[in-house]
Amino acid sequence: MTKVNDPIIIGGKRVKNRITMAPTVKFDFAGDDGKVTEKHIKHYRERAEGGCGLICVEATAVTPEGRFGKNHMGLWDDDQIEGHKTIIKDCHDNDVVVIIQLNHTGITGNPEFGEAVGPSAVETRDGRMAHDLTIDEIHNMQDAFVAAAIRAKKAGYDGIQLHGCHGYLINQFIMKKTNLRTDEYGGSAVNRARFGAEIISKIRQECGDDFLISVRTAGADPELKDAIEVAEEYVKAGCDYLQVSHGVGEIDQTLVNGSEPYNLICSLGVHFHEHFKSRVPVSCVNSLLDPDNIKYLIENDLTDTVDLARAVLADPDFPKAVLGEKDSYVRCFECARCQYGPFTAHKCPAEMKRMS
Repeated sequence: MTKVNDPIIIGGKRVKNRITMAPTVKFDFAGDDGKVTEKHIKHYRERAEGGCGLICVEATAVTPEGRFGKNHMGLWDDDQIEGHKTIIKDCHDNDVVVIIQLNHTGITGNPEFGEAVGPSAVETRDGRMAHDLTIDEIHNMQDAFVAAAIRAKKAGYDGIQLHGCHGYLINQFIMKKTNLRTDEYGGSAVNRARFGAEIISKIRQECGDDFLISVRTAGADPELKDAIEVAEEYVKAGCDYLQVSHGVGEIDQTLVNGSEPYNLICSLGVHFHEHFKSRVPVSCVNSLLDPDNIKYLIENDLTDTVDLARAVLADPDFPKAVLGEKDSYVRCFECARCQYGPFTAHKCPAEMKRMS
């Protein structure tokens, strides 16, 4: 029986245990230059020391136009490489594999940065019409992801993760309601996956076989079968690791058994694990806040790894409690609107309790 303490090989990298930190953006940490700050360094150092086997650094923009806002970290320029080296060193000093998530907002782009772009000319959430990318523009966008991956490798990252869910650009290509194309990038699951799959192939060619390539992919958008077909294309292209979350659509409620100690989104990873078992490692995510539930998923062979977000924001040492290295931890309060970080007048109550 697999235990949470057991190591796993992912993309040729030995991950010391089955606990990973999911990418969670620190919106008020970066400046307009998109560079790593001391706040970023301290944040990731604490989580590296806390016991995670793998850390995925937050969503990082591949172009200035693809940012969430002016305080969004980037890897669109060589001048941004240097700051990442300290994050990487702190992770490696703690025997933590570290990758970085690469992203472009696409049609959800901030209007401060110009025209919204995406696979098709659809209306954006703020009432604009997105520009549908031409074939040449698609290739240029793919090249931006590849260039960012090359910078990540130069900085010393063990690999990258493509942000392929939560309604951002790669996800927009696989969603039928935002991809209305009739060319080679639209229609079938194979065609809708082509944008992301070609990025993976190009990164593999430029960064080599020893560079870990992960995709945080949509587990159902809305159909599980369609999402798995998309993921198959990513794997064929060279994806080493599937970290499964969700897009933006409704999910079939029957995909989860209400008696299990995990929720609907987490169940998507369970279904992916069953499909890709022994081929590609799969990670589950979402509301994994209890050590016993995490151990249940691993020990019952329902997933290869677990992605933790709020649990390690609330307490960086939470993984030690899961691993049996610590008796207690500060639990996430599950606030209706997460109080960690900016955009709120309040402070995370779990963090305040931990610091008291």
